[in-house]
Amino acid sequence: MTSPPDGFAPHFRKSPLTDPWEPLFYKRTDMAVILGITADSQHCNSRGFVHGGLITALADNAMGLSCAASHENVSGLVTISLHVDFVRAARIGQWLEFETTFIKPGKNIDSAQGRVLADGEVCALVGATFSVGQSIPDKGGTD
Repeated sequence: MTSPPDGFAPHFRKSPLTDPWEPLFYKRTDMAVILGITADSQHCNSRGFVHGGLITALADNAMGLSCAASHENVSGLVTISLHVDFVRAARIGQWLEFETTFIKPGKNIDSAQGRVLADGEVCALVGATFSVGQSIPDKGGTD
């Protein structure tokens, strides 16, 4: 694994979904939380391209964190809609950066957009809408 670029630190928000993809990194700006990762075999499909599902999940994570950072106090954000336009393939060994920013922070709905870079070249354009302040109720029991 190569070291992340200056300004990146180990990601502060761990989850069972992202654990297999570690190490993940982040940096904060005035307007966003940017995620970063060096693409490795566990991130790729059988052709050696970074899997679109990984790109989508990390873009969703980065956009949600960027929106949450725009609020002083929020109990949670839930994705309402998410879109990804894949521009080019990302490959093993490339540094992926998920640059996102909130577009419209609101009381009930937030919007965000951004781009995913592979070694500085755009590989995906992303956008999402989030419900603010709602959490998913615990159903109890098992499904």
